Amino acid sequence: MRVAGFSFVRNAIKFDYPIVEAITSVLPLCDEFIVVVGNSDDDTVKLIEGISSPKIKLVHSVWNDNLREGGKVLAEETNKAIAAISPDIDWAFYIQGDEVLHEKYIPVILKEMRVHANDKQNVEGLLFNYLHFYGSYNYVGNSRKWYRREIRIIRNTGDVISYRDAQGFRKKDNKKLKVKLIDAYIYHYGWVKPIEKMRGKVAYINRFWSSDKQIEKLQENIASFDYENHADSLALFTDTHPAVMKDRIERSNWSVKFDLTKKSKSLKVRFLETIEKFTGIRIGEYRNYKILP
Repeated sequence: MRVAGFSFVRNAIKFDYPIVEAITSVLPLCDEFIVVVGNSDDDTVKLIEGISSPKIKLVHSVWNDNLREGGKVLAEETNKAIAAISPDIDWAFYIQGDEVLHEKYIPVILKEMRVHANDKQNVEGLLFNYLHFYGSYNYVGNSRKWYRREIRIIRNTGDVISYRDAQGFRKKDNKKLKVKLIDAYIYHYGWVKPIEKMRGKVAYINRFWSSDKQIEKLQENIASFDYENHADSLALFTDTHPAVMKDRIERSNWSVKFDLTKKSKSLKVRFLETIEKFTGIRIGEYRNYKILP
C-alpha cells in the first residue's frame, strides 16, 4: 500500500499559515507529498524547501486571480496537486495549509486504509471529524456554524477531483464519494492568529469569493473584525495539541479570552442543537459525501 500526501499553499508566511506543521504531521503516513506552491509575495517556496524530507515534491504554480467565484481557484490548485500524484499511489491524504493531524491518530488511519484497501468499489474515501480552534489555541467552536466532517483521504483513481472551494471532493461525473467515517480528527487552526494577521487573511481570502465592488463594501467589516463578535459558542480545549504544533504554540505572543457562558444563538439554532443532542442527527447539515454503514 502506497500513500501520498497533497496540499497547496500561497503566501504562507505573510498570512501565518501552519503549512510546515500541516505537511510534517501527515508525512509519516506518506511515500510522497505533493505541495503546489502558488506565486507568493513572501518566501513560501523557501519555507517548503526547508522541510527536510526527500518525500516532498514541490510544484510551482501561478494562480488565476481572475477566478473570483465561489473559491473555485482553490479547487483548481488542489486539482494540480492531485494530477501530480504518482500513478502507483493507492491512497491520497489531503491536508490544507491550516489543518494539522495529531500523531495519536496515525495508527487508526493506517489500520483503516489497510482494512479497506481492496474494497475499491464501495469505499472511495475516508471521512474525518474536525476540531475548529478559534481565537487562540485554548478554545474550540462547538456550535452548528462549524462543519464537523470532511473527506481527507481519497483513492488515487484519476476519477476524483476537488469540489467547489476545495473543501471536499467528488467524482468527475459529479457523483458524491462513498466514504467511511473513521475515529480520527483534523485540527483546524485557520481562525487562530494575531488579530491583525487574521484581518489580513480575511481580506485576502475574500478576493476569491467576491468582486472588487463587493470587497469594497466589506472593507469596513474586515477592518473592525474582532474575535468576540464572531464567537456564537465556544468551549475550553483541555486535550493535547499535535506535537508538531509545540514550537508554534510556544511562540504565540497574543492573548484572547472568552466568557464561555455567553452564547449568541438564535432560537432556531438552539432548537436544532437540542434535537441533535438527543438524537445525534444534525438537521440541515451539508453533506458532500455518502457515509457507508
